[in-house]
Amino acid sequence: MEGLETLKQWVEESNNIVFFGGAGVSTESGIPDFRSVDGLYHQKYDYPPETILSHTFFMRKTSEFYKFYADKLLLEGAKPNAAHLKLAEWERMGKLKAVITQNIDGLHQMAGSKEVLELHGSVQRNNCMKCGAFYDFHTVKEKVERSGAELDAKDPDYMVPKCDKCGGTIKPDVVLYEEGLDDDVITKSVNYIANADILIIGGTSLVVYPAAGLIDYYRGKKLVLVNLSATPQDSRADLIVRGKIGEVFSQL
Repeated sequence: MEGLETLKQWVEESNNIVFFGGAGVSTESGIPDFRSVDGLYHQKYDYPPETILSHTFFMRKTSEFYKFYADKLLLEGAKPNAAHLKLAEWERMGKLKAVITQNIDGLHQMAGSKEVLELHGSVQRNNCMKCGAFYDFHTVKEKVERSGAELDAKDPDYMVPKCDKCGGTIKPDVVLYEEGLDDDVITKSVNYIANADILIIGGTSLVVYPAAGLIDYYRGKKLVLVNLSATPQDSRADLIVRGKIGEVFSQL
């Protein structure tokens, strides 16, 4: 695999690696991406996924949101793959400083990574919009399934998880369209990228902003792209490795 030996050498020599990843990091764990031929954006629903996953839609058609969310994003059984595991290993070795991810699945933490900056939030965290009570992934999934089984599909609360304490609607800690990214997460991400020796970007099309714009802060000379297909930023890379990220990382 072209570029693999160079990447191996760079990793061996560095103790200041930052990884920036997208949906392609999790597809090998069975979680669908958004923009590939088989991704969520190419599947048919009553509304386009971009519309369903917006703040306005969540507020106005919460039941419709949760029908899609439960079907496509509340996925149980996914396990970390070789990429997740290798990154966690590098962190334990003191080589990797941070994982910056656009994914919302929590697989990096499951693999053992500690410093994970989630640009778009996580399905693992959920809060009542009224009282702020916290609910984990499994509790919300159970509530959604119970509501779907007990209520008629025409009921406005069909499949909508409700708070045990106040009856408010539970919202996932996921950044929807029309919502801003967390300022603290952005600040930390910029700091890690700006000071990195090696910046490895993997499994992302680099077309989703403002997340994709974070690589503009990298000042080093070892920008690595690990991706199956070309990206708009390929010309800026110092090294490109073509392949599935799990397969690539299993050889590092």
